Amino acid sequence: MQLNPSKLDAHLHKGLGSLYTLHGDEPLLILEAQDAIRAAARSRGFTERSSHTVSGAYFDWSEILAAAGSVSLFADKQILEVSIPTGKPGKEGGVALQRLAKQTLGSDSILTMVTLPRLDKTTKGSNWFAALEAGMTLEVASVDRSALPQWIAQRMAAQGQRVATGIEGQQTLQFFTDQVEGNLLAAHQEIQKLALLFAPGELSQSQIESAVQNVARYDVFKLTESVLSGQYERMLRMLSGLQAEDCSAVLVHYTLAEDIRALKRVKAAISQGRPLPVALREQHIWGTKERLFERVLPRLSDAALAALLQSAHQVDGIVKGLKQPDWPDDPWQALQRLAFDLCRQCAPAMGKGQR
Repeated sequence: MQLNPSKLDAHLHKGLGSLYTLHGDEPLLILEAQDAIRAAARSRGFTERSSHTVSGAYFDWSEILAAAGSVSLFADKQILEVSIPTGKPGKEGGVALQRLAKQTLGSDSILTMVTLPRLDKTTKGSNWFAALEAGMTLEVASVDRSALPQWIAQRMAAQGQRVATGIEGQQTLQFFTDQVEGNLLAAHQEIQKLALLFAPGELSQSQIESAVQNVARYDVFKLTESVLSGQYERMLRMLSGLQAEDCSAVLVHYTLAEDIRALKRVKAAISQGRPLPVALREQHIWGTKERLFERVLPRLSDAALAALLQSAHQVDGIVKGLKQPDWPDDPWQALQRLAFDLCRQCAPAMGKGQR
């Protein structure tokens, strides 16, 4: 049974299941969900805990199955935790997980908690995952950047602190978001630091700016979200951060160029009479990027896309060590120029704050 992570506390207050499966790519939120389940279990007499991390192709699953079938001599109830960092238990592990789910589902003496990374569609359709879904399943998604300011405000409120109302508060939360983007665990730590440095109540923008460090980490595959949104300043921060983290310039170029190619293919399909939703599905454009494509495609002419594609071809040579006329020799400067050109086309009416 699917359980929304936001409803976990209410669920645990009402009762406790016997089998929980947590999967997602945000370590902080996974850890907090685990802690909440453990605390609820301990309050109901689950005083023993055994933990197993599945590693390697020759992992001995019999240890886990034996633990699930044993009754402690010292406590009536125990928590059995199974972590599968790769999300790939293998054939033997898949069979073992099906047995584990059948063995522990409905148990009064053993609470089983299985933790997995973010899963793809194929894995979610596997027999072993279907068996785990007979218990409670939580998909713990990362916090989208657009939701991060509100997430920060809620965490601050939980420790009795807040930002000013109005524009000043919005600017403060925006600054905080820029400093911690892509690094939720560090964001949590920075919020906790505020509780140590300042008394409860309203915090000024200067107080937060003096305390919150730049701990942002950037995902190259999210770079084009800022570009397609016309967020020039964010795009510059991301490129600078990726360079500082020694990200491959070739990978950054591939990400930008692939989106330009996808935009051109979708535009061509529309010109041939394909409905936009169909054209997007055919190019495997989903989620946030689908919404961005829908917004920017009407603004992009065939000539503009052809010019961007030619620029991407030239930058491809630069990141591989070749020189191109009228282009900077430095790969990251060339990438910045390419990203800016696409950003400008996606947001032709950029205001001063975006330049």
